[in-house]
Amino acid sequence: MPHPAPSWASLSQSERLADAPVVRRGGCWWLVSSSGAMLASDRAFTGELDRFATDMAAANRAVADLPNARDASDTPVREVRR
Repeated sequence: MPHPAPSWASLSQSERLADAPVVRRGGCWWLVSSSGAMLASDRAFTGELDRFATDMAAANRAVADLPNARDASDTPVREVRR
């Protein structure tokens, strides 16, 4: 069953996967360019995109947590006497 091509007029930079010419909409990966879009249907390829998206999300969370880790490391540590 063919998938209808989504409207890319509303595509924002934040919807792209790490500035790559791919987006995930409606549970499907789409390859996008200025001339149009094409549904990515190869399971091995879309599986890699899924893994990459998961890793990017984890990296983004880790970077977002850096200021919190810095604040904690700036707190003076009491010297422990033995």
